[in-house]
Amino acid sequence: MTTTTRIRPRERDALLQSLRAGVVPRVGQHHVQVGRVAEVRAMLADIERVADGGSAIRFVIGDYGAGKTFFLHLVRSIAMEKRLVTAHADLNPDRRLHATGGQARSLYAELMRNMSTRAKPDGGALPSIVERFVSTALTEAEETGRAPDQVIRARLAHLSELTGGYDFAEVVGAYWRGHDGGDEHLKAAAVRWLRGEFATRTDARAALGVRTIIDDGTMYDHLKLMSRFVRLAGFDGLLICADEMVNLYKLGSTRARNANYEQILRILNDTLQGSTAHLGFLFGGTPEFLSDSRRGLFSYPALQSRLAENSFAGEGLVDLSGPVLRLQALTQEDFYVLLTKLRHVYASGDESAYLVPDEAVMAFMQHCSEKVGDAYFRTPRTTIKAFCDLLSVLDQNPGADWRNLIGTVTLAPEHNPDLVPLDGEHTAEDRGPATSQGDDDDFTTFRL
Repeated sequence: MTTTTRIRPRERDALLQSLRAGVVPRVGQHHVQVGRVAEVRAMLADIERVADGGSAIRFVIGDYGAGKTFFLHLVRSIAMEKRLVTAHADLNPDRRLHATGGQARSLYAELMRNMSTRAKPDGGALPSIVERFVSTALTEAEETGRAPDQVIRARLAHLSELTGGYDFAEVVGAYWRGHDGGDEHLKAAAVRWLRGEFATRTDARAALGVRTIIDDGTMYDHLKLMSRFVRLAGFDGLLICADEMVNLYKLGSTRARNANYEQILRILNDTLQGSTAHLGFLFGGTPEFLSDSRRGLFSYPALQSRLAENSFAGEGLVDLSGPVLRLQALTQEDFYVLLTKLRHVYASGDESAYLVPDEAVMAFMQHCSEKVGDAYFRTPRTTIKAFCDLLSVLDQNPGADWRNLIGTVTLAPEHNPDLVPLDGEHTAEDRGPATSQGDDDDFTTFRL
């Protein structure tokens, strides 16, 4: 495989450092993207639907180490190129879709901190989005001869019809007042409120004069408000990416899991019924999170019926139009192309600087196959890291022979830590009142 694509030093270093650490790179994903053309095409159709005023939801399901997070980052980068605003966060014990102890508000705050646009792809885009809304309103006021505050109130009027919309509009208005009067503290307080960083209503009322805050119960309503607001700021919609959804599967409390699954059901119903506009959701999780009948989404009958896959798809037939998008494993051919792309990235796009020939790539794949079988290309995180390590040694030791080094590469099969329930995960909300069946899943996990 030959290519003339040059790699910028910043992208090269970010890619290699991330891959060697076993984490997903934030920039330059397109340099190492291989396979999954049909899945990317399906997600592109979802992005276009959101931009056209519709809604979309996808559960991206793949085995541990199969590249779910990489795929989600790739879709985010495509969405930003299509003029969508994206917000992403990983779920963990302190971030959930539903809670009463602040975990849902924490998830919302993380999403807002990671809000990104094409101009600010690394997050922190919320202040610039609000600023852009104010700027477009000022431009409209100049063109129409109306007062700026009248234009802003008129543009925010329809937000007041939605749940929480009145105070949302009031906070944006407070930002305008701070902008107009040079009050940086008022502008900062408005951004803090929009990020969900006010913990008490008293603080919010003292700073902004509003009586509500974004809390656990209103988190989803404010995501819908934000999707409308980014449209007013000149973008085409909002894409929410939530990874590590398996943390809901790991919750030890049946009550807590079901409350989160009810929130997912609400989002799913709103999206499929067209009750939301310019809003898309991407949820990343493992097969166990989806199909486990005791702890996964399929343990909730309403979700199981809505997420059931097309019975006609199988034996080589696929259906990528449903809410569940199962990532197909990479083939050996895909993985060969991936390794050659990594070699190209390491050489900064200069073919004359390749550290190993094609023969070495094939020998490396053969060695990995003997060590861990076909898992080396189906769940390739470990093998990618090993190949990058090999290139690093060859780069720093010009006299080294790749033939002698490949045999020393050690690999072990990936083990999924996500199947272990969280310890000590019972809060007051999780426990709730005692019932005859009990709220906790004692003895629900049995292994041989």
